[in-house]
Amino acid sequence: MCIRILIADDHSLFREGLSNLFTDESIEIVGMAESGGDAIEKSRILKPDIILMDIGMKGMNGIDATKIICRETPEIRIIGLTMHSDINYIREILDSGASGYILKSCSYAELLEAIFAVHKGNTYLSEEITNIVVNDYLMKGKPQNNYKLNLSERETEVFEFFVKGFSTREIANKLFVSVKTIGSHKQHILKKLDLKSNSDLIKYGLKNGLISKD
Repeated sequence: MCIRILIADDHSLFREGLSNLFTDESIEIVGMAESGGDAIEKSRILKPDIILMDIGMKGMNGIDATKIICRETPEIRIIGLTMHSDINYIREILDSGASGYILKSCSYAELLEAIFAVHKGNTYLSEEITNIVVNDYLMKGKPQNNYKLNLSERETEVFEFFVKGFSTREIANKLFVSVKTIGSHKQHILKKLDLKSNSDLIKYGLKNGLISKD
């Protein structure tokens, strides 16, 4: 039985090169899409078995397209085929309904392995992606440096000096700014992290692994 595939990628050279790569008689390329919206429209018309979906495309991205396709036609299986190895992209497209995720740097043999696995109803993650997912899971039980999400780049720099024990004047000298400027940064840091004092800063640093307990 032939596996019918739609390739969704906004680079025509990649689409054509990938299409020409398939020599296995059990695989048929039924169409190509240059955006997420195009992939949705062609999935409705062509009814492929599998879509090889890029993430970063012009117009609608591959994640949003995956959500719609999986909702409308759940029998279509989607494999994220992308250059992105960021855990957030991996989570989002898998949560959207994708059955696989591999990188564009993969070998032809691995791509075939992913296609056959997903066509059988299995989920396929490349070894590199599996390691990223596992490491993310393991890190969830460890302290997270979430302060970097809340503070500006300069505030982060000042904060890390404070938790390492530097005084306001020492930090000002290191950053070539006034003591008043560092004091202002400190107030913003305390407010953003919902802390009240230097003591709270130290406790926060210990909790997040920024200061050794030894």
